[in-house]
Amino acid sequence: MRFSIRFAICACAVLLGTVLGGCTPGQGQSDDEKEPHFVLGQSKVNAMDYQGAVDAFEASLETNPRSAAAHYQLAMLYENQVSDPAAAIYHYERYLKLNPNAGNASLIQQHIDACKQQLAADVLGLPSSSAAQQQLEKLAGQNRELQQQVDRLQDTVKQWNAYYASQLAARSDAPAQNNPAAQQTADPMPDGNSGQTAVSLGAAQPKPEPPKPVKPRTHTAVAGETAAGIARKAGVKLSALEKANPGVNLARIRVGQVLNLPPP
Repeated sequence: MRFSIRFAICACAVLLGTVLGGCTPGQGQSDDEKEPHFVLGQSKVNAMDYQGAVDAFEASLETNPRSAAAHYQLAMLYENQVSDPAAAIYHYERYLKLNPNAGNASLIQQHIDACKQQLAADVLGLPSSSAAQQQLEKLAGQNRELQQQVDRLQDTVKQWNAYYASQLAARSDAPAQNNPAAQQTADPMPDGNSGQTAVSLGAAQPKPEPPKPVKPRTHTAVAGETAAGIARKAGVKLSALEKANPGVNLARIRVGQVLNLPPP
């Protein structure tokens, strides 16, 4: 009887001890955080010795490779303190794999995406968002200035085209002049400056008139005239009169005979 009472008392004691000191669902994670290297890493973080904290948490993973808490601490350090986005991505993903039901999974994924963007910027040399925005604004301003210059040049070309068209129309309508090379127009230039004149472009040059034929001088002999007397009246030499009348015997001039007179 006494044995039964003692056995019942012992059983109740064991049951009570089990209830009071039983295991909880978070007991494994608590053990990870109690690991000596993990505790050392937390103290290094509090002392802002971030490289020492990285070494301590890495040592904690060597002791327990499945420590999700150590992976999380290393991911935070590599993202925010040591600036190694590739290592941060690795430890964030290991944390999610070891702790698939983590309540901060969506937040961790955002951290992973941010690290990937930073990694791409470091590898490809991409500018930051603020620098890229400044470059875009600068390029937009330069584009506006170039467009304004193009518009002004187009307006100038239109003015010149209208000016040349008016000049061609005026030249085709104007009557022909004796000296068209000297003809000028007083139309203002396309830029609006007054007082400037432009010589008509492409004005036709006058054709030289052919020389008028020189009418030869002649003399009709009358009675009593001699060759010497005719040369004297015409103001020429006798030898020149002989050359102007080849084949004519000037010593025997007949009345009514026509003689050619050389130029005086």
